[in-house]
Amino acid sequence: MSEPNVNAIPMARQKGNVKQMVSLAMICAIAFVVMLLSKLLPQVYTFLQLDVKDTVICIGGFVFGPVAAARFHHRASAGDVLCQRHGPIGFIMNVLATASFCCTASFVYKKVHTKKGAIVGLTLGVIMLTAVMLLWNYLITPIYQGLPRETVAAMLPTVFLPFNVVKGGLNMALILVLYKPVVTALRKARLVPESQVSTQGRKLGAGYLLFSLALLATFVTIALVLMGIL
Repeated sequence: MSEPNVNAIPMARQKGNVKQMVSLAMICAIAFVVMLLSKLLPQVYTFLQLDVKDTVICIGGFVFGPVAAARFHHRASAGDVLCQRHGPIGFIMNVLATASFCCTASFVYKKVHTKKGAIVGLTLGVIMLTAVMLLWNYLITPIYQGLPRETVAAMLPTVFLPFNVVKGGLNMALILVLYKPVVTALRKARLVPESQVSTQGRKLGAGYLLFSLALLATFVTIALVLMGIL
């Protein structure tokens, strides 16, 4: 009888760790590039910037968990600061916005690992993003933009509320549309492990896809209106 290979398990773990490091680095790099490309979009209300980097970060969070999502964004935002595209206040606001959305959604999806869990998690992420940013826009915008606090307070329901809802909703819709094909490609490349989910979450089929596409079309249209393109 042959003896078991005692080195097989450590080698397999090391190989898995290398693949995970490659995946993490790739997600951070893509998030950073998407963040830079988003700067090319017209600003909303002259100083607010819509971006879809949270789509990349949240997909990574769905795969690797909420802590990984926080790491992805911290590194992408740090690169943005190093490129001198944002000062410390912009960095803080970016971290708060992405963490409130991506970490909330990833945490819920980790607990309820189905398509319905993804929808619930992302919806709660949009709510958390909006609530957190309304508070911090009220606190920080007078300092960041030099506006009177009374003016900022008046802008909360008319400017910051719709902006953050649209920003969160746009990223939510993109995640619902892109998550499955992106993760399938990563699994084929063996960069992420096979799903342990039962077939329960796969019964939504065409209805889920139609819902995701309709949501995406809705928020893209609203975003174009906010940016003055439509």
